Amino acid sequence: MTSADFSRNRDNFCYRHPDRQSFVLCQRCLRTICPECQIQAPVGVICPECLRDQKKAASPAQRKAERRWGRRSTAVAAPRDQRPLATYWIIGITAAVYLAQMIPGLRVAQWLAFNSVFLLPQSGVFEPWRLLTVLLVHSGWLHLGLNMLALWMIGRILEPLVGRTRFVVMYLIAGLGGSVAVALLAPATSVVGASGAIFGLFGALLVIGRHIGANVSSIAIIIAINFAFPFVVGLLSGSMASIQISWQAHLGGLIAGAAVGFIYARTRAIRQRGWQIGLLVALTIVLLALLVIPAVFYFG
Repeated sequence: MTSADFSRNRDNFCYRHPDRQSFVLCQRCLRTICPECQIQAPVGVICPECLRDQKKAASPAQRKAERRWGRRSTAVAAPRDQRPLATYWIIGITAAVYLAQMIPGLRVAQWLAFNSVFLLPQSGVFEPWRLLTVLLVHSGWLHLGLNMLALWMIGRILEPLVGRTRFVVMYLIAGLGGSVAVALLAPATSVVGASGAIFGLFGALLVIGRHIGANVSSIAIIIAINFAFPFVVGLLSGSMASIQISWQAHLGGLIAGAAVGFIYARTRAIRQRGWQIGLLVALTIVLLALLVIPAVFYFG
């Protein structure tokens, strides 16, 4: 389905707010509803109209029981502004850094690219910020364009679902996961690019989509094709050493992003916000702790 076909299909947008894209259906009428219109039901979510009809159809005994026990619906954290502004900001900042790379003498890529050697104090240079700044530098226009196109496409879907702050946190943790995987699986290798974080967004969308009942088959196929691509190139060229794509970053970002997506999907209620923050902090600590492994086994 093309982007134009997707936009013309009203089933992809909330029936009460036609400008808001969503992939969640009311469990009773099966109409698409945005986060603001979703009301938590015993199984899934329902729209305000179906909730009103359900209350009208309740028997006197049901109404009495509800008044007696004071049953309350579960509030779900949902973003009000559906514009993917964080996605646009990330694209803008990344593009600005690439333009800075083109200025002679600045050596931006050398300052921001990642190599696990920069995490070892005994190497003489300890620069841990490279774990994340690697997301800002790219090897060329094509590399930058493909990554930002993928970010633009997936960010417009995922950011409105989780909110801007959660989206940025997801992007950064996925990028961290990609850098950690490079340190573990390809030590002393220099890498650049945001593909680890972007694979993390794909993994998060796969997990979140599965939890909200969306059809995630196409997402799984896209992930499989993109992950297999560098290996196909290596087989066709006859040498895996000739691959200029960091599959390690893809794998690490995918796993970290899927983990963040799982945390978000399982801690959607406002009352679970403390758990959500705690689990995200714990995941970050685990990723950072894994960096001890290459330091011990490869450079010990």
